Amino acid sequence: MDRAQKEKVVEELGQIFESSGVVVVAHYEGLTVAEMQDLRSRAREAEASVRVAKNRLAKIALDGKPCASIADYLSGMTVLTFSEDPVAAAKVAEGFAKDNKKFEILGGAMGENALDRAGVEAVSKMPSREELIASIVGCIAAPASNIAGAIGAPASNIASILSTIEEKAEAA
Repeated sequence: MDRAQKEKVVEELGQIFESSGVVVVAHYEGLTVAEMQDLRSRAREAEASVRVAKNRLAKIALDGKPCASIADYLSGMTVLTFSEDPVAAAKVAEGFAKDNKKFEILGGAMGENALDRAGVEAVSKMPSREELIASIVGCIAAPASNIAGAIGAPASNIASILSTIEEKAEAA
């Protein structure tokens, strides 16, 4: 890799570290190509990304970034899982780590907050952005459906009373 390529990689990594809601660092030693492809496909489905980069270049890119605390985890064969959604990358990494014992999560960062192994696990259990939006919409929609039901209820009550009266008249 020549100097221009290294500078480009450092710039790309810097953008990743700047714009990501969460970055998870893990060791991937011993994973097969198929297993790495599985990790990448899981990340794509969750709108996250996976990146393997030289630790030295990643440390240069971390300089002055909010998640600079992950520099301590960058040793050995490391892989970065990241996403704009503050939960997606952690969920992907945790799910993959459960299926593959060779994938060892070291820690990560959520903005300026450093995460250890337990912190990444805790973040992965949080609801995603989509789940939060769905629950908020559900809370907002519930009163509206209750109002609609209350408005429509008197008419249905009158109809059922009339049908009961009609049935009694036919029976008599």
